[in-house]
Amino acid sequence: MIDLLMMKIQLAQRPFLVRLGCFILVLLLLWLPVAIPIYQLVTDSNLESILTLVLLYAEFIFLLKLWSKRIYQRSQALSYYGIEFTRLNGVYALRGLAIGLLSVLVLFSLQGLLGWLVWQQPKVSLLKIVLEGLLVSLGVGFAEELLFRGWLLDELQRDYKPAIAMWIDSTLFAIAHFIKPLEAIIHTLPQFPALVLLGLTQVWGKDSCKGRLGLPIGLHGGLVWGYYIINVGELTKYSGVVPDWVTGVNNNPLQGIMGVLFMSGLAWWMRSKALKVYD
Repeated sequence: MIDLLMMKIQLAQRPFLVRLGCFILVLLLLWLPVAIPIYQLVTDSNLESILTLVLLYAEFIFLLKLWSKRIYQRSQALSYYGIEFTRLNGVYALRGLAIGLLSVLVLFSLQGLLGWLVWQQPKVSLLKIVLEGLLVSLGVGFAEELLFRGWLLDELQRDYKPAIAMWIDSTLFAIAHFIKPLEAIIHTLPQFPALVLLGLTQVWGKDSCKGRLGLPIGLHGGLVWGYYIINVGELTKYSGVVPDWVTGVNNNPLQGIMGVLFMSGLAWWMRSKALKVYD
């Protein structure tokens, strides 16, 4: 039924907002009938989140393939959106993972040298956190980059010039992190500029690899991985020497001046790499 509906309304000729709305609606129609029973039956909140997110990502990939085939007559959807299972794309992914992880470690190390934080011994197994964080970060990086720098960016570029599409994509990426209660939105609002910068960085990262998503997935994953290790492992404690708007409100570096400066530097560097590709 979903297949026939997408073909009947000729979505390829519709404006971006119509295509976006239809995609989200169909995804919800696929997800909610299974997700609602999980929310009602599973009592462990962590297991509940894992199951519903895995389900959402799996159905997103299924719908993406169906969308690509029926709306645009493309049989290799993942490859078209930048997911190539090749050695080159694997190298890009590992490079991005290293850049992301090192960026986080450099940011926290610099703050430690300045006396803004102190390092602590982990309270749980560090190896467990490292491995756990790697799996989480790669899953997040793969899913979010396929969604935002794969499908969504492609849909935007069909209606808008590349620069406009990039800014809209990055803004929507940042906004998506605020789909939460109003109190939580206000609490985490300071991270919005850094999230927009991260979105821009990822678009330029994709451009620097000629449309492949290996580098953006790795970079996204590396940033999440580094912060996961430090945050979950409770490896640092802020000294209070400077205000938290410098180091990061709520101990989140993206909500502080230092995080924004680091993201600005990363964005500038990635933009310069992208420009060299097309010179």
